[in-house]
Amino acid sequence: MKYRTLGRTGFNISEIGYGAWGIGGKLWQGGSDDESVRALQRAVELGVNFIDTALVYGDGHSEKLVGKAIREARHRMYVATKVPPKNRLWPARPGIGIESVFPFDYLIRCTEESLRNLRVDTIDLQQLHVWNPEWLDHDDWRRAFEELKISGKVRAVGVSINDHEPDSALSLIQTGSIDAVQVIYNIFDQTPERNLFPLAQQMKIGVIARVPFDEGSLTGAITEAIAFDPKDFRSAYFRGDRKKQVMEHVTALQRDLGGVDGPLAETALRFVISNPAVSTVIPGMRTVRNVERNAGASDQGPLDAVAIQILKRHAWDKNFYQ
Repeated sequence: MKYRTLGRTGFNISEIGYGAWGIGGKLWQGGSDDESVRALQRAVELGVNFIDTALVYGDGHSEKLVGKAIREARHRMYVATKVPPKNRLWPARPGIGIESVFPFDYLIRCTEESLRNLRVDTIDLQQLHVWNPEWLDHDDWRRAFEELKISGKVRAVGVSINDHEPDSALSLIQTGSIDAVQVIYNIFDQTPERNLFPLAQQMKIGVIARVPFDEGSLTGAITEAIAFDPKDFRSAYFRGDRKKQVMEHVTALQRDLGGVDGPLAETALRFVISNPAVSTVIPGMRTVRNVERNAGASDQGPLDAVAIQILKRHAWDKNFYQ
């Protein structure tokens, strides 16, 4: 496992992190706590030392499983979590004030709840789970972040940027008030490269890349025949003719990648870590097998320039979250 520094925080984190949404137990079909714990333990054994979770994942269940894993780890672990919007609206909606989403007292209270779930004294990175640039000049989020740092309850702060809206955080980064951003970045969505990544590097802001597999598209596992439980959020994500669209794009991608070694999922991860602006990528991993495959992408290292140029041609302007 290779390691990178998370912006100006000084945290030396694994370039393959662990996305802990799926182990929360809601919105994803299949899996069990026993299997999730084994996957977490194996990730730690393989050198993964950065885990990203959120208070809303399974109403704190994910945080509790993560807390158990970090207490049992033999090396330094870094944990990031997130405060959910009070109005429970993802993504953040224009015209809704911060007092309805992240009021000061609510941010403090949610952080304290996450501390209890994780059973730690300090959270390494606390994030807002959505962001709206309309809130930039309002003090609630800024005062809460400052108070949490001063009190020692968090070490660093950041935001999880709305789906497919990387430029919405540019003005926030320029304030110097945050330490990291979390953003969708994968072969299909390469938009953070235009403006977000250069500014993050300039300002020494850590970048956490999420959804590297486009919710499964970039593993090659999505076919027209696949069916998801109605409670699984992917049943909506891949509704209508979207599975057919995915298959067409993935088929074209795999055809162009004929000379590139390794399975598609590995290539997808290596694409993300090939960008020097990225501090870590956080694929969801609910099985030991997936942990071992994903962690191995770090050993393979970044893609060469020829492969990167092939993948540049496969950027796809879409938003299946809508």
